[in-house]
Amino acid sequence: MEIRSIDTIRQSVPLIKPFKTALRTVHHAESVLVRITLNNGNMGWGEAPPTVVITGDSLESIEAAIVKTFTPLLIGKNVLAYEQLLQSMHHSMVGCSSAKAAVDMAIYDLVSQFSGMPLYKFLGGYRDRLETDFTVSVNSPYEMGEDAVECVKSGFYVLKIKVGKDSIEQDIERIREVRLRVGNEIKIRVDANQGWQAKEAVRSIRRMEDMGLNIELVEQPVKAHDIDGLKCVTDAVETPIMADESMFSPQQAFEIIRRRAADMLNIKLMKSGGIYKAQLINQMADEFGIECMVGSMIESRLAVTAAAHFAASKKNITRIDLDAPLMLLHETVKGGVIYEGPLMILPQEAGLGIQEVKPFVMEAVE
Repeated sequence: MEIRSIDTIRQSVPLIKPFKTALRTVHHAESVLVRITLNNGNMGWGEAPPTVVITGDSLESIEAAIVKTFTPLLIGKNVLAYEQLLQSMHHSMVGCSSAKAAVDMAIYDLVSQFSGMPLYKFLGGYRDRLETDFTVSVNSPYEMGEDAVECVKSGFYVLKIKVGKDSIEQDIERIREVRLRVGNEIKIRVDANQGWQAKEAVRSIRRMEDMGLNIELVEQPVKAHDIDGLKCVTDAVETPIMADESMFSPQQAFEIIRRRAADMLNIKLMKSGGIYKAQLINQMADEFGIECMVGSMIESRLAVTAAAHFAASKKNITRIDLDAPLMLLHETVKGGVIYEGPLMILPQEAGLGIQEVKPFVMEAVE
């Protein structure tokens, strides 16, 4: 069960429609795929997208971390000593959380294959299916209303509305338009992606409460570093506030929990550095009665399947935001999680359940 080789492969998959947030606009789902092969021929898969404005990771930095730092550290090691391997990887360099996540999920894929169990069962096995929301990108109020209606027609009953790109007034109009178009039975989550200041966030959320827009939660209303501002908003409104970009590590999660700076936490493998650290964050939150969401960056079914296994294994993960593969124009993975509208069904094969990976790369236009 020794690691024989670690390979990286780039892919770039066009999106059906540009994905727009307060931080960026994405047209292609770029990522680095990781394949770890053992001396017995077994293979484990991982994936890391470059999200420079959030994690600081680029395609080049992800590849460099894996090839130059993690590979020499892991080659020849027994994958079943995964606690030792993952500890070594996390201590080998600061940052590069996406690169760490890709290697982490490939290791967990191999270990759970050896156990003969699907990864979600190996991690705890709390449930075998999830229900995800669907994200409505930030655009004009009218276009967002149209997109929201299409989501509901496709069977989604929880929508995540992106705001924070321009004025608060425009954001409120976006949310009001979506609520008007989809009715009161649909759950609406609002994600400002750090786009507001603390005081204007308080004013806008209170106004939405007074308007009866019935918002389930507001995610990351202020800048990632502004924990004081995050706590200010959390303390001042009735709507639950969720921390996202403010929390990468277990240490940051501890500080948010200690200060009660947010009501909920959004765990993403690309922020935590993979499943190993994500479990620590969720367990800490669970001990203090703070529920968690599992989300993703713009990732293919490969990385999202790993996130889904983790999410399905834990009782304290009560909300799911894993719709990214549904935004891609081409499928690159055979196997993995299956979507039936918002329902995500976990594979029952050992490991991640990835049967084949066919990287897609856009051809250059002459």
